[in-house]
Amino acid sequence: MLMVGARSTHLAYAGQFRVTQNWIGGTRPDNARFVPPPVDEMNDALADLEVFIHADDEYLPLIKAGLLHAQFEAIHPFVDGNGRTGRMLITMYLWFNGLLGMPILYLSEYFKKHRQTYYNKLERYSGGHVFEWLDFFLDGVIETAESTIKTCVGIIELRERDMNKMQSLGKTSASSTLAVLRKLFEMPIVGIADILEWTGFSAPGGYKMIDRLIGLGILAPVVDGAVYGQKWMYREYLDLFIDN
Repeated sequence: MLMVGARSTHLAYAGQFRVTQNWIGGTRPDNARFVPPPVDEMNDALADLEVFIHADDEYLPLIKAGLLHAQFEAIHPFVDGNGRTGRMLITMYLWFNGLLGMPILYLSEYFKKHRQTYYNKLERYSGGHVFEWLDFFLDGVIETAESTIKTCVGIIELRERDMNKMQSLGKTSASSTLAVLRKLFEMPIVGIADILEWTGFSAPGGYKMIDRLIGLGILAPVVDGAVYGQKWMYREYLDLFIDN
């Protein structure tokens, strides 16, 4: 599911365990920046990693999540798709161990923002500098958690503010508009077909709903002046994810 149709998938067999040697940087293993273990050792390393994931040990879950990610990236078991799988491992492990109520802590943006440092720390991890990597990783958890909390607070405030706008509408209009507003938190960019599906309205009724939401300052056109195929977005909601 992580690989199919992903814009960052460039190579065949993404997400499948490799059967040949791979490397990172350079044109061949002897001039590469990093060479993961050969296939036989890769399989043994993955088996060890699985045992480590499920081991009842004394590692704090946050520390263990950092080690799991670094070790998975060092093993580099796929031809393509190692990064996104390794990042997902962090979130799923923390969620599985009860540190997250929902799997919503993604360090991808932090790693992207500090890309070169991220690569350097992983390389040094493979050279035995484990604590340097963990310091970097835990800083990322702090930064990402604070940003996520800020976003969640913003969503709650926006939801309350826009729901209060329903008070200016009649009872029937308020009910149907509120139902659409709730859907917009799941799908913040919509077309007329989405509105019709959610409401069961005719096309004139659907466009009237869109005009009402525009008037309330909830929806805005994606492209001003577009006649065909126009989409509308819940701009303030989307902005919360960009600003944080």
